[in-house]
Amino acid sequence: MTDAELYREARAMLCALAREQVEALDGPSPATPAWRVRDVLSHVAGVCDDLVHGNVEGVATDPWTAAQVDKRRSWTPEAILDDWERNGDAADALIDAFPPGRSGQLLFDTWTHEQDIRGALGIPGGRDSALCSRTWEWTTDVMDGRDRSEQRAALGLVADGVTREVGVGPAASSVRAARFDMLRAMSGRRSVGQIAGWAWDGPADPDRILLAPFFHPASVDLHE
Repeated sequence: MTDAELYREARAMLCALAREQVEALDGPSPATPAWRVRDVLSHVAGVCDDLVHGNVEGVATDPWTAAQVDKRRSWTPEAILDDWERNGDAADALIDAFPPGRSGQLLFDTWTHEQDIRGALGIPGGRDSALCSRTWEWTTDVMDGRDRSEQRAALGLVADGVTREVGVGPAASSVRAARFDMLRAMSGRRSVGQIAGWAWDGPADPDRILLAPFFHPASVDLHE
């Protein structure tokens, strides 16, 4: 599947799921403590809106994200979803025109918030999807590039029995966990204690699992 097809499939699935659970959308989102489920939807719909309309100044910063949620705070859930669907075709066309790898951040963000929503609603799924696999490829490539630029000794990420090495040289140590948990930890959806509790061959290094400096470990354990 192309990145545009993955994004379109995720959008259609999340819109359908949200419409089936509309009465629960005012509930809290434990993975994003400051937001309700509908606020998570406002963010993913807002990302699509901003992408289509070229509003990318400050992309991925807290003010940029907060503006997406604030804009939709008085909207009904149906209006939020309609807005996302309305902008969808234009977003898909843009993604198709992107250079290879350019849409990785968007897909990672979409999958991450799909899981935030599923966790909040108690409806697990999407852990073995094509989108999850694409997200794993992109995130581990990003981690490898970061670790090589910083000359970090190689670390073997052993996820569901498959090893992906990141960093420089032969793997000096390794960590074993479910791919789902590793992906959730990369965006701060696992606590330091949870990450340290994985099977580390060598010293536990929870900070290394975080994908970017703006992600921080969860303050409490998150079980999904």
